[in-house]
Amino acid sequence: MAGKEADKEAGKERDRRITDVGTLKALAHPVRAQLYRELTLRRVATASQLADQVDEAVALVSYHLRKLAEHGLIEEAEPQGTDGRERWWQPSSDGVQIRDADFRDAPEKAAAHTAASRLFLEQRVAMYRRFLDERITWTDAWATAHESSESMLRLTAGELTELVGEMRELLRRYDERGRAAEAAGDTEGRENVAVHTYAFPFHD
Repeated sequence: MAGKEADKEAGKERDRRITDVGTLKALAHPVRAQLYRELTLRRVATASQLADQVDEAVALVSYHLRKLAEHGLIEEAEPQGTDGRERWWQPSSDGVQIRDADFRDAPEKAAAHTAASRLFLEQRVAMYRRFLDERITWTDAWATAHESSESMLRLTAGELTELVGEMRELLRRYDERGRAAEAAGDTEGRENVAVHTYAFPFHD
């Protein structure tokens, strides 16, 4: 395998696929989900830095970080400062994958997956609601760039799978482009951007 196909396969391997209920429940906690999201953005941080972002006590944040680490979702990072007493953390992978197919074989697994999905949805809605409330404070360029739309399609399950795969690949390319630019020092005008997509069947 070479070229673009090799890059695509390597990209898939960077995502941690969650297949057990224990790890899913460890992540599907309101504070831990927030911490994982913040750590994914920062790439490396201490409990005290993350505590400021999630508005929780440092001791509580440290506890939740250890729980995430116990399930291999995050890991200790090389110290970034001179204070050796502080522990630095980083995600153990570029992201996570949670697939319905891994939680359909038992009622308790399906229930845990549904509960986790509802939590993630609530947090994403809260993020977008905050943007709407603060939209007037963003520049015209960002106000124009942001997107909110709904598309109604008639597809087969196979076509939807293909569409989702193409969207993921497109997002990955833009993510890699942004990270490479930042690594080269091109940070001017860059902001954190959340892209939430939901593609699901429904009856008329």
